[in-house]
Amino acid sequence: MKTFAKRCITAVALATLMVGTANAHRAWFVPSSTVVSGDNAWVTIDGAVSNNLFFPDHRPMQIAQISVTAPDGKPIQIANATVGQYRTTFDIKLEQKGTYRIAQANTGLNASYKEGAETKRWRGTMAEYVAQGIDKKPGVELTATSRRVETFVTNGAPSEIKSTAKGLELVAGPTHPNDLYSGEEATFKMLDNGKPAANVEVTLIQGGDRYRAQAGEVKLKTGADGTLKLKLENAGMYWLEAESKGKTTLEGKTLNSQSTYVAVLEVLPG
Repeated sequence: MKTFAKRCITAVALATLMVGTANAHRAWFVPSSTVVSGDNAWVTIDGAVSNNLFFPDHRPMQIAQISVTAPDGKPIQIANATVGQYRTTFDIKLEQKGTYRIAQANTGLNASYKEGAETKRWRGTMAEYVAQGIDKKPGVELTATSRRVETFVTNGAPSEIKSTAKGLELVAGPTHPNDLYSGEEATFKMLDNGKPAANVEVTLIQGGDRYRAQAGEVKLKTGADGTLKLKLENAGMYWLEAESKGKTTLEGKTLNSQSTYVAVLEVLPG
């Protein structure tokens, strides 16, 4: 009975400590393995949005929005998909040699405007924006948004990660995302709409923050050429997030832009 009471007290104490360190819900994909080999290789992917990394406790990723890109750049089908209360699970067969991208990516237009003292929110296409008269609303602000959440799995030797030229993304530069080791410096390149993403703030958090009093965030920033350098002393799964804001042009209109990128990377013992 005393042991049970101590466990309850400890759980409450940990939850209290984490209240101040937990961020907003984080989206992620975690593969059963990031590097495999063979002609009949499979991996299982878990996808969720959660408070702690990588413990599904909020909601699953939506299957309809998930894509898997093979090393040759073509999409492949996922298998054995299951959507649960808190996470989505599916398998992929890695028939080709090289690197696969497992991602959920979306773009859209968001607007905010005033109606009296109330702030209204709107989402849709540019055609709907004009047809519905949103562009005539007082104080309207239109923002083009892009969000990509992904992870990488390699069968055999790593292959090139080609830019989609859509929003923020990470490519090898020269370090490959499936070739990370503790204690070694890694160099990536971040792109925004296919161009170097300069001075973008990046956050890194190691998984298992549920068991730490502090999340242990590592703050980084890309260089003028989009280069991102990092050196992690501990092996494990890491969650990387980057966000950029600026201006863009769409159908002759200048509007705000906001792009968010998330990747889950595995760092192996050096």
